[in-house]
Amino acid sequence: MAAISARLRAPDGCPWDRKQTHASLSPFLLEEAYEAVDAIEAGSAPANLAEELGDLFLQLVLHAQLGAEEGAFDLTDVYRTLGAKIVRRHPHVFGDLEVSGAEEVLRNWEAIKAAERSDAGAAPSPFAGTARALPALAASREIQERASSLGWDWPAIEGVWEKVAEELAELHEAGADDAAEGRDARLHELGDLLFAIVNLARWMRLDPEEALRSANRRWIERYEWVERLAGSRGQILTDLSAAERDALWNEVKR
Repeated sequence: MAAISARLRAPDGCPWDRKQTHASLSPFLLEEAYEAVDAIEAGSAPANLAEELGDLFLQLVLHAQLGAEEGAFDLTDVYRTLGAKIVRRHPHVFGDLEVSGAEEVLRNWEAIKAAERSDAGAAPSPFAGTARALPALAASREIQERASSLGWDWPAIEGVWEKVAEELAELHEAGADDAAEGRDARLHELGDLLFAIVNLARWMRLDPEEALRSANRRWIERYEWVERLAGSRGQILTDLSAAERDALWNEVKR
């Protein structure tokens, strides 16, 4: 793959590949990662999952090729850096450290990461390593997991439920219309509500990103069922009243 990517980027290679940069390739890296996740969650055939993982790997190889052309790093450097990091962060596997279970492994992992940031002269904040390009729900979950590891957490889930109810009430008080006036306040309160819901998901040991993706898929599947059901009865969805559409929706849900 390193040879193939080098050939694509050669002077007589592919015009599209030759014009790419790290920045221009970034959206494709995210897209291929999401497509691989889609294949996993959809239970795709092994061959399809292998193809999606290959597409994702190609993006990594292309970034490594760009790094090689810049004299910054190559694919071997990527492998070497990754290997050293994995060994360093698994002293219970590659060293003599003993752990009591997975939770202690995670605590050690965060402690080692903090030490790495300190050695590199990076910001001491435990949140400095949160990727800004993460989807907002995933970033919120990571922030709250790190806060919890610092002892910044509710003593029980009841407090989280109360916080969700509190934020929902504050959003309702901020107004529900779409007027420009008060938009910042509504945006603020909606963000607080989403943050609280992500925390509730964390307490339930659920991934909010996965939960919302699942809800999105269910909604689309139900809509398509409603559309087919209406068509089988000679109906057109856009011609139906809200009550008629709701009746079809509830029929499909059953």
